[in-house]
Amino acid sequence: MRMPGGPDGHRMMAVTFVDKAGSGLWGATSALYFTFVAGLDTAEIGLLIGLSGAIGIAGPPLGGLLADRVPLRSLLVAVQAVRAFASLALLTTTDLRLLLAIATVGSLGDRTSAVLTKLYATRIAGEERSRYQALNRTVSNIGWAVGGLAAAGVLTLGTTTVYRWLLTGDALSFVLCALLTLRCAEPPSPVGPPQEATSDTEDTAIPKSPDNPWRDRRYLAYTASETVLFLDDSVFKIGLPLWTVTATTAPHQAVPLLLVLNNLLVVCFQVPLARFGNTPRAARATLLPLGAAFLAGGAALAASAVATPWLATLALTLAATAFTVAEMLHATVSWELSVALAPPTAQGAYLGVHGLAQATQRSVGPLAMTCAIATGPAGWLGLGAALAAVCCAQRHLVHDRGTTALSVPPVTVSEH
Repeated sequence: MRMPGGPDGHRMMAVTFVDKAGSGLWGATSALYFTFVAGLDTAEIGLLIGLSGAIGIAGPPLGGLLADRVPLRSLLVAVQAVRAFASLALLTTTDLRLLLAIATVGSLGDRTSAVLTKLYATRIAGEERSRYQALNRTVSNIGWAVGGLAAAGVLTLGTTTVYRWLLTGDALSFVLCALLTLRCAEPPSPVGPPQEATSDTEDTAIPKSPDNPWRDRRYLAYTASETVLFLDDSVFKIGLPLWTVTATTAPHQAVPLLLVLNNLLVVCFQVPLARFGNTPRAARATLLPLGAAFLAGGAALAASAVATPWLATLALTLAATAFTVAEMLHATVSWELSVALAPPTAQGAYLGVHGLAQATQRSVGPLAMTCAIATGPAGWLGLGAALAAVCCAQRHLVHDRGTTALSVPPVTVSEH
């Protein structure tokens, strides 16, 4: 399969796989580690994960700001080293205050790494960034699955030493990511004025954006809307599992199967769906079917509150499918528009601000899911309708800039 970005694209895809496989080892067992090894109770674990995650929100804008000022490859290597240090440091203490400090450093590293990896991919893939994003998400899902399965297999040994080895494996994955990144070339930074619009666009030129994203009201509004649309992540991690076991007659065994369905659909269809976001104009047009998918998912979850188990299971399956389609479409649209709306001279800073959307969603998403569950079927209908409305609002928001030519000059592999 031809990889956008050439050899460096292949290397960064390997980084993605190793990173997600390591995260799969730790993500599936972190709560168990803090319980059985660190000896924390449920409230302490909630404080540790919640507070470190909240502080980690600062990672994307800080990383993006630095990326416009220092070599991107070196910055990526440094961040991977910080992540490895934080993972290994967790092994050295069971004190809650120290664990909180270490987890906060790790959270900052995780969030910063995500936006820097996106920026690197954007620069090496050029006009093919949408296809690269689709391949990257496919590899990410495979990596998570491999790491999760490995963790599940090792946990059958049932000793506390196993948790330490899993955390060590996570740390070593970051070391390997750093070594792989060192083999990559420094990507060229896009410079120069925005290009004139092509025949595929509706406008004649891209309106000039300020170099400071915090002064760009349009981009800030776009990022705020993205925070809402990223709620599909919380639907699968929190909403769907809790709703299934507390409010439906579907068997509890359906929960892992629905999550497997989500993973398989992403692996099979994320790349084909990339064509719906290969230009800013296509991405904007896709916001309408994206809204329809969100609305269908909310309606299906509402319909799953029936007394017949097989009907409940069918409705949950339809909901999982609809939200997975929404997840894939939004991933494609979000990647393209977040880059297309950013001026070349401040690309890192803009993508760093956009990274706040997903980071913030991870903090407020659980609350949104519990509210929807507490409200019952009407809550899921309301959530689906709200997400659809945000899609329509975002389509209007990006009308005069998201349909223009790419704001990032094409970059070919031969240029670095």
